[in-house]
Amino acid sequence: MSRTVADEVLSRLREWGVEYVFGYPGDGINGLVAAFGRSGNDPRFVQARHEEMSAFEATGYAKFSDRVGVCMATSGPGAVHLLNGLYDAKLDHVPVVAIVGQTSRSAMGGSYQQEVDLQSLYKDVAADYLVEVNVAAQIPNALDRAFRTALARRAPTAVIIPADVQEEEYTPPAHEFKQVPSSPPGVSGSWVEPAAEEIDSAARILNAGTKVAILVGQGARGAAAEVCEVADRTGAGVAKALLGKDVLPDDLPFVTGAIGLLGTRPSYELMRDCDTLLIVGSNFPYSQFLPAFDRARAVQIDIDGTRIGMRYPTEVNIVADAKAALAALIPLLEHKVDRSWREEIERGVRRWWDTVERQCMVSAQPVNPMRVAWELSERLPEGAILTADSGSSTNWYARCVRLREGMRGSLSGTLATMGAGVPYAIGAKFAHPGRPVVALVGDGAMQMNGLAELLTIARYHREWTDPRLIVCIFHNNDLNQVTWELRAMGGAPKFEESQTLPDVSYADLARTIGLEAVAVGSPDELGAAWDRALSASVPVVLDVRCDPEVPPIPPHATYEQMKSTAEAVLAGDANAWHLVVQGAKMKAQEVLPPRHQR
Repeated sequence: MSRTVADEVLSRLREWGVEYVFGYPGDGINGLVAAFGRSGNDPRFVQARHEEMSAFEATGYAKFSDRVGVCMATSGPGAVHLLNGLYDAKLDHVPVVAIVGQTSRSAMGGSYQQEVDLQSLYKDVAADYLVEVNVAAQIPNALDRAFRTALARRAPTAVIIPADVQEEEYTPPAHEFKQVPSSPPGVSGSWVEPAAEEIDSAARILNAGTKVAILVGQGARGAAAEVCEVADRTGAGVAKALLGKDVLPDDLPFVTGAIGLLGTRPSYELMRDCDTLLIVGSNFPYSQFLPAFDRARAVQIDIDGTRIGMRYPTEVNIVADAKAALAALIPLLEHKVDRSWREEIERGVRRWWDTVERQCMVSAQPVNPMRVAWELSERLPEGAILTADSGSSTNWYARCVRLREGMRGSLSGTLATMGAGVPYAIGAKFAHPGRPVVALVGDGAMQMNGLAELLTIARYHREWTDPRLIVCIFHNNDLNQVTWELRAMGGAPKFEESQTLPDVSYADLARTIGLEAVAVGSPDELGAAWDRALSASVPVVLDVRCDPEVPPIPPHATYEQMKSTAEAVLAGDANAWHLVVQGAKMKAQEVLPPRHQR
């Protein structure tokens, strides 16, 4: 039997070290599916329940493995379904390669079944590299460029292969006119040395500052030791953009935690009061949470020059690898003798964690959702990986979970799409089958697509050396984040028709497909439930009935702002008084003295 283009595609994937292809079959990729069968399923085809989930799983895999994620879909609707997950990769700068089927060339332009103009459809999401393969000799170069571009640009790329091309006999590119060869797979690292004069200028600014703040994002992940050294020499505090939550451990006394609406009070105060700002590997977009424009001198380090100097009026912009730039900067930094700024930061961090613990223990009806995250944080096993979905549960991941050294965590940061938490966790388990993974997910996201992906977990979990994958559901029957946005930003009460979710037992559904499940209806059950889930020999669904009226209070919120929100909800919310009471109880914890002073 002759070797087909599809056979060459899988061979090239193996050369690139691809172990998993996350996808869903369809007749637009029948040639590729048959090639998987002939290859002994190498690389492994991981069947999701929906192509969007395939793209999320590839993105999660890439985020946690630091390798290229690969997803595959059929023509027409399959290709359309990939888009949301690919946009998630695009906006969070994650290397993903999508291999997409297309109608046979002979039918193109004839309004044939499942014929979609994929070049137009994908030209934005795969803007860095998009190609349609129309002859066999294109394949090596097309795939190699897709991988190299994905790695170099930290972006999704796409290779479109018509159905009839997949089944053609493969012929390699020839040494002749209008043929394009390719070199063996492989790409060098992205180490970019900084310019010496920029390093000198940055050092002068940081040495002149008396109240230095550092903001890190995911681009600083490989430079954690250097960030700590800079913070030590300058006496700085370090705030973290949400995609950089796992860059530094939360138990370091100078780490103020997340920044922004989902952030912490110490991060807010750090940015409010600093006179110097160093931004490392972050494209945090909300400038209102950075220092006032006339207050702080600023330096930014980023490997991508297109994303530098965009969010704050920085004086020095260093386009370089974060580790290389900080390593060059450190010898030029003076060790600040006056540690009063650092001591103020550390006092604020201690007060914050004391406040958060008290807020987590505030009574609610039936369970305070903050306590769900807090009790997990107290029990996180070494090497744990956390994924978070988009919704009010994201607040509790951002504020209440304390990641330690060696732990990882991520979420859909810039797209902030619902439904990524469970497929991210699946991608994480394929990337690290020997590490425990926990997904923190709202019930809205579970009803949107998470329930279906429990079937994927049930199908593949026996392949993971550590069986622990816990899906924790914040069960409040409300699309809670939008409900709070309506109240706080729109001045409107909850609109029941759009916000209320149908009630269902997620624990019962999980048990029907062979997973273990624990239903929690009171705060006293939480600790034991987490202990059981973290020691189970199969994946577990933790179904926690939470109070939807526990407010995700922003770090800068004042009593006056809370009063305005309360007035809005009293105008029409069914649970208005309960909501007002919960908000008052939470805010009160901020003004109580630390436990050791009471």
